[in-house]
Amino acid sequence: MELDLEKINAELGNDAEKLVQWALSLNKKAICTTNFRPFEAVILHMVSKVKPETPIIWMDSGYNTDATYQFADEVTRKLGLNLSIYLPKRSRAHREAVDGALPGLDDPRHAAFTEEVKLEPFARALREAAPEVWFTALRATDTAVRAQMDPVSINPDGLIKVAPLLHWSSKDLYQYLTANDLPNNFDYYDPTKGEENRECGLHLAH
Repeated sequence: MELDLEKINAELGNDAEKLVQWALSLNKKAICTTNFRPFEAVILHMVSKVKPETPIIWMDSGYNTDATYQFADEVTRKLGLNLSIYLPKRSRAHREAVDGALPGLDDPRHAAFTEEVKLEPFARALREAAPEVWFTALRATDTAVRAQMDPVSINPDGLIKVAPLLHWSSKDLYQYLTANDLPNNFDYYDPTKGEENRECGLHLAH
């Protein structure tokens, strides 16, 4: 089936819930990735409300805050998520014993660190889940790269990438959480990005 991306983005790009319903109505194998950062419960609620059995994929680097782990458990329990956790092949303790502490952004080892704790687990998740539709909570305000994206795009490998919240503001997200009695998490840190407006490489690669 050939998708008219221009038409879909024009008609549904600013209606997140209808976009989720449309993407799940394609009857293609779908996944939703999450990192349990602030406002992440919004997309998890939208997707699981329409199709509760949708696989939710979390690449847990091992460097999350205590609050993020607690939030992940709370949201998973509250929404009954079908959560799969992908871990690096080495534990954090193993990595730090051999390679030392978390490398800084300007450390030449940082790229290898990102590959190990995020990109390789995600590539493994894609191989195992073999999705045709990928839901992500990307927002245009995150980075300059994301500001150029469309809510629906197709990767070179044919994977349909759906970002229903692309044009949402923090106020929109907060209001959705409040209206649906959903928890939130602000004590979040991504060691592969370091800075909030920096790309980790996952969405550049996919």
